[in-house]
Amino acid sequence: MSKTKASSKKLSSFQTIIIGFIAVILAGALLLMLPVSKRGEGSASFLDALFTATSATCVTGLITQDTATYWSGFGQAVILTLIQIGGLGVVTIAAAFAMLSGRRIGLLQRSTMQDSISAMEVGGIVRLTSFAIKITIAVELIGAILMLPVFWSEFGAVRGIWYSLFHSVSAFCNAGFDLMGVREQFSSLTFFSGSAVVNIVIILLIVIGGIGFLTWDDIKTHRFSLKKYRMQSKVILATSGILIILPAIYYYVEFSGSSWDMTTGERILAALFQAVTPRTAGFNTVDLNLLGGGGLLIMIVLMLIGGSPGSTAGGMKTTTAAVLFSSAVSVFRKEKETSFFGRRIPEDAVKNAAAILLMYLTIFMSGAVAISNIENLPLKLCLFETASAIGTVGLTLGITPSLGTASHIILIVMMFLGRVGGLTVIYAAVSGSKSNLSKLPQEKITVG
Repeated sequence: MSKTKASSKKLSSFQTIIIGFIAVILAGALLLMLPVSKRGEGSASFLDALFTATSATCVTGLITQDTATYWSGFGQAVILTLIQIGGLGVVTIAAAFAMLSGRRIGLLQRSTMQDSISAMEVGGIVRLTSFAIKITIAVELIGAILMLPVFWSEFGAVRGIWYSLFHSVSAFCNAGFDLMGVREQFSSLTFFSGSAVVNIVIILLIVIGGIGFLTWDDIKTHRFSLKKYRMQSKVILATSGILIILPAIYYYVEFSGSSWDMTTGERILAALFQAVTPRTAGFNTVDLNLLGGGGLLIMIVLMLIGGSPGSTAGGMKTTTAAVLFSSAVSVFRKEKETSFFGRRIPEDAVKNAAAILLMYLTIFMSGAVAISNIENLPLKLCLFETASAIGTVGLTLGITPSLGTASHIILIVMMFLGRVGGLTVIYAAVSGSKSNLSKLPQEKITVG
């Protein structure tokens, strides 16, 4: 076989990422089907195991069975391992083992690592991957230590340590899995709505994990010299700040209503928490079914936007939303180009952002309509659930556990697409296709 034919059969980086995630999900599902993974007699069904493994690997948090009461300690450890692998990325974990073993990382592997963490260039990718792993371990340990006194006093030493570590990893990886079912099944963190320590630590872990490792690399390198930051980091920090502050103000006003029995401090914590968690952590400290239509709509939008590129979060990404907004502003101002902080945005970025928005909206609404018709449920409930799935969030209005097989399969596919990225799937499918260099005749069309 010629070298040309051999090279053409090599997997692209996008195909490698997809296959890696599928392999981890299937391996996790098989482990969760073992009798030792489940509490009580028997073993978990394949669908429950597959759904849980997909949700954990895709750092979503939607569940069909309560994590604390259904899965054993071994099963919970499997779920936590899947969360860690999914948060950092399959390729990043594989690269970590390669670096620890002293193996040389070739150019093809570096290119795959670049696509995995959305780095801008191959140069320095090994250093950046090493930095991502180190900051992940450090932040997760610090988060666990800070929450340990609270969980120790509530659940004792052994469970307190385990609960602190589990929730720290779950929060940093924006997964939303919790072990609070020991208090009440599917209750998330509602029993700790008044705990300033738990609320603030979880919020910080979600934000730190969600702004991306490239941004943290800028923070580490340039500290408070914001002018030296990459333009992308500036956009991420500015957009993330806006997407936290404005929803928090709205939720504070809503929680001030007579239907919410909260002190001022509890309202502040609850408002901040509910503003942060939809992008894309999945914890909640209040009963989401009590939120008004406006509050639920804001959550759906935040879930679809998600976190930032190269982070542990999913969703369309903050940069996508920022590019679309800036593009609209440039149209309103009759400017030919989109820009941020004195820098032009490539036309391809605007096209990609528009394609991603169309893709997410299509999948999100199609899935909701399908589940609504299959289950005969109100469309509003299904829209919230599918937004949570495609955004890899994990927030729920309580319908996921009671859905049928077909609806669970729809959510599994949506969680997978939300984690690996719609464009990754498309690029993997069309990998190797040649671009057409010729151009068709141009003709004007009226829009708007």
